[in-house]
Amino acid sequence: MKRISGQLYIFYSLVLLLYISNVFIENRALEYIIGTLAIPMLFISFHGAANLFRILGLLFISAGVGMFIYAGLPVVELPFYMTSTMPLLAFLTILPWMNGVVRAGRFDRRINQLMKANVSDLGKLYTRSSFTSYILVAFINLSALPLAQGVLLKNLSNMKKQLRDSFVTRTTLRAFAVALAWSPMEIMVAITVDATGVSYLTYLPWLLLCSLIVLFIDLLWGYMAFRKHGYQPAIESEQFFHPKQVAVQIMKLFFALSIFLALVVSIGNVTGLDFILTVTLVILPFAIGWSFLMKRWKTFKVIGWVTWKERTNGMQNFVVLFLSLAFFSSSLNETPFLDLIQQPFLGAAEYPLIILFLIQFTYLAMSMIGVHPVATVGVLIEVLPPLYEIINPMSIGMVLVTGALATACAGTYGITVTMTSMNTKQNPYRITLRNLPFALTYGAVGVIMGYLLL
Repeated sequence: MKRISGQLYIFYSLVLLLYISNVFIENRALEYIIGTLAIPMLFISFHGAANLFRILGLLFISAGVGMFIYAGLPVVELPFYMTSTMPLLAFLTILPWMNGVVRAGRFDRRINQLMKANVSDLGKLYTRSSFTSYILVAFINLSALPLAQGVLLKNLSNMKKQLRDSFVTRTTLRAFAVALAWSPMEIMVAITVDATGVSYLTYLPWLLLCSLIVLFIDLLWGYMAFRKHGYQPAIESEQFFHPKQVAVQIMKLFFALSIFLALVVSIGNVTGLDFILTVTLVILPFAIGWSFLMKRWKTFKVIGWVTWKERTNGMQNFVVLFLSLAFFSSSLNETPFLDLIQQPFLGAAEYPLIILFLIQFTYLAMSMIGVHPVATVGVLIEVLPPLYEIINPMSIGMVLVTGALATACAGTYGITVTMTSMNTKQNPYRITLRNLPFALTYGAVGVIMGYLLL
């Protein structure tokens, strides 16, 4: 199995490449072959998946089998019910190349210098490290967490563990949660854009505004909480720190992101492809072109390949989750059970604020028992479409994004909280308790903005 797990990237890539090709070919026989390949792809991935994802996968498969039989669907058509989430897997597979080009350009190192420059107290360090984490997360996503947490843990190693853990937990996880709200490379944003039919450019200013409002609230919150603590880094800061050089690197990153967004929107408008698929197709050629412009092609080639291969070989959790979810949601659509699940939402149709809060608390409650936000949204996007005629789909979309990302800093079994728990050697439930007030605040801001957009 170790030998197989080291070569999974070949199998995964083959299946996903066939799927993307068939988006343009639209061949029914090829779609059946892809669905057939998805079945061994799912079962092979079970071996390397975490227990939590195995349980989720088994629950979705069991429920899907029950509904498949109830609907009286022919077994021979089973492969057609396995492919609806393939675009999400393709998206996650190609994403590491963007991470690779940022690292090849050494943008992460330059920006990380912000956290190493001297400040007089932890309140000021909180604002600086939150801002730094925010920028890093916006461009390299999950890879920013160990990078930012590693620097802070070293610099705060001479402080009491409880204070250090509280500081690192709050500043990095909260910045992570708000930074992704507007990123086109965040899967929850991509899912929401396609599910609601509202363009990314329409969402962008409102998601960015929500992100900045919540970031400002947390910066003020953190500054007031930690300013009474003096700060002397355990490791000497670099002697030569040039704020202008760091500012230039940040400007370059945002300029590159602006070009990337322009390409995604332009290509999407011309081709009519879904947002998720458009981003997937643009990432690799954009990253290659950017590496040539920076004259970092050789470095990018090495870093990108190693990062991509490692991440793709480690995708078992998401393969199990997404393929089992595809089978579940596709089977659900063939039964009357979907109408039953929709009833609570339709019953509150005259009270849109209740619906928005219901979506928010559904995310939070499900995250507490280990259900990944993608699994939750996978069900919600099947349930909510009838409400689009009554409630502005953009209002629902705002809460779908903010509600999901609010769990990134408080979901006890989520990957970000688990990673932070391992890095800081603290109980994940303690991390949840520390960040729960922020998660509720974040969700409330998202709901208010969604309500104002009605």
